Amino acid sequence: MKQPARAANGKPAVKAKRKSRDDINHEARDRKRDKKHRGHASGSRANPAASENNGGRQADSVKDPRIGSKKPVALIAEGKTAAVKPKKSAEKPAAEKKVRLTPEEELAKLENDERLDALLDRLENGETLSAEDQGWLDASLDRIDELMEQLGIVMDDAEDEQAEEDMYRLLKGN
Repeated sequence: MKQPARAANGKPAVKAKRKSRDDINHEARDRKRDKKHRGHASGSRANPAASENNGGRQADSVKDPRIGSKKPVALIAEGKTAAVKPKKSAEKPAAEKKVRLTPEEELAKLENDERLDALLDRLENGETLSAEDQGWLDASLDRIDELMEQLGIVMDDAEDEQAEEDMYRLLKGN
């Protein structure tokens, strides 16, 4: 085993006192607090006059911190201004505006749709439709059902069949 080193006068050397956990934590907190308060104050870029006094002559030399020229720049070359005509902004919003139809008008429009009629005829003839056509057809039929429910139009298949049977009975009886 090693013997402790002796000092010059012959006594054993005193070991450096070890820091406790509390002392280490306290020093770390102090270092963190000192680091935290570095840098510029918040808003110093937007309000440079508030952060600096400039030796008391703040009204004389108020300088914008944003670097760059404030001179306006032409976006179109001067020779081409006559050739390029400005677009009318009134046409664009008018084209984007969609007219809101009432449920009656929308239902009439859907019932008179040529594409819908053609697809329904193809289905009745036993043809198969593409996925896009089938999706459009389903969406159109669903919208028609929604509009009929909104308007209170009830189309029951059972009542239609019963009405047809009653008609046949009347015709056969006479």
